[in-house]
Amino acid sequence: MNKNDIYEVKIDDISEDGSGIGHVEGMAVFVKDTVTGDVAEIKIIKAKKNYAYGRLMRLITPSPYRTEAPCPIARQCGGCTLQHMDYKAQLEYKVKKVENCLKRIGGIDDPQNLFEEMLGMDENPFRFRNKMQFPIGIDKEGKAVLGFYAQRTHSIIPVEDCMTGHGVNKYIIEAVKKYIDGKRVSVYDEESGTGLLRHLITRTGFSTGELMVALVINGEDIPAKEEFIKSVEEAVEQYNSENVGKESVLKSVMLNFNREKTNRIIGYESKAVYGRDYIYDYIGDIKFKISVESFFQINPYQTGRLYGKALMYAGLTGRETVWDMYCGIGTISLFLSKQARKVYGVEIVPQAIRDAKENARLNGINNTEFYVGKAEDVVPEIYSSGKDGSHADVVVVDPPRKGCDEKLLETLILMKPERIVYVSCDPATLARDIKILSESGEYRLVRYSVCDMFSHSGHVESCVLLERLK
Repeated sequence: MNKNDIYEVKIDDISEDGSGIGHVEGMAVFVKDTVTGDVAEIKIIKAKKNYAYGRLMRLITPSPYRTEAPCPIARQCGGCTLQHMDYKAQLEYKVKKVENCLKRIGGIDDPQNLFEEMLGMDENPFRFRNKMQFPIGIDKEGKAVLGFYAQRTHSIIPVEDCMTGHGVNKYIIEAVKKYIDGKRVSVYDEESGTGLLRHLITRTGFSTGELMVALVINGEDIPAKEEFIKSVEEAVEQYNSENVGKESVLKSVMLNFNREKTNRIIGYESKAVYGRDYIYDYIGDIKFKISVESFFQINPYQTGRLYGKALMYAGLTGRETVWDMYCGIGTISLFLSKQARKVYGVEIVPQAIRDAKENARLNGINNTEFYVGKAEDVVPEIYSSGKDGSHADVVVVDPPRKGCDEKLLETLILMKPERIVYVSCDPATLARDIKILSESGEYRLVRYSVCDMFSHSGHVESCVLLERLK
């Protein structure tokens, strides 16, 4: 098999990243934009010793699971890698993805027998993202473009309206482009590290309707600031006039300062140039204060369902001491606090802990305590000290994609909580950690659910319950 060879293949599976898998003379070929059941003509773009990558040239026989992607740039953008797949098939794929990891990596026999439910989106699975980040660039004609990076590049695919984001973004994007072109504002160049505007960030409170618009800049200020603010106000007014019943309320225009030559998007300092430096939103009946830097789950429709599942698995009666590892701004902690005696949270980001304390105060919750630091450092120290919090009845972990630190898992085994609720954004590291806990002889996986937080992408969230063996 060589580069540029043309083959006809039948796609018989989907990979972890959502690419279709076909076979040529026994060798696996990964083909983006294909679905199980497709028969396609492909061109080999990279050939390895035991596998290859192909590009879809044309469909010979479309799969019954294939659907027309409603976004005109779905293939170029690479953000919605499954948009060409029927939504029901997407959900089935994600359930299978978690099941395969539990079996292959976690060593769980027949994990399908422990599966409880798939939490898919009930309505049309679009317009669900409450935060958007658009890199800013200049096209060949010298005009401003905003969009998303093409996969594995810093080339910007222009976007007028991302269908996964709130509808107001279309109007804000247009306002920013007009501002840049009209005032000839410089745009950041990654190679030289010069230029002013780097990214546009929007945050929307889906329950409150509150909107934040932020520019990430490589400098101290922007030219014609009042005119920029006015253009944003006018964009929101236009959106509201055309979308009665779905109005947005502009509460904040921010400048975020990132003067480092880095891939990091958001800098460490911000200031409000209009309104306040935060917006409010709710998950269930709990109110959250959200800044530019805050970590807040992207999909508000699904977040309440996922956290509700975590609360159900925790099995709280009001008498328990609970630890929430990797607590962020306290979203799960505050959910649990209403049915627990005491909740302790730990998070490495100081700003997130400040937000968690403020969110507890905002909701009149006084049975929480939050620590700044790595969970794998803070929790073992408190456990060994024997002070308040050294015992836990229930532990909830919601780690980043890399999963839990092994030192933390060792401490959980020593603490012997009755239940461990694991919320995961990566089924592979989830399965790895479940295996460690299971092989300790202290815990067993009892049940799990899968949640579609990021529709049309290969990303999947899971919530599992492990119980201590008597």
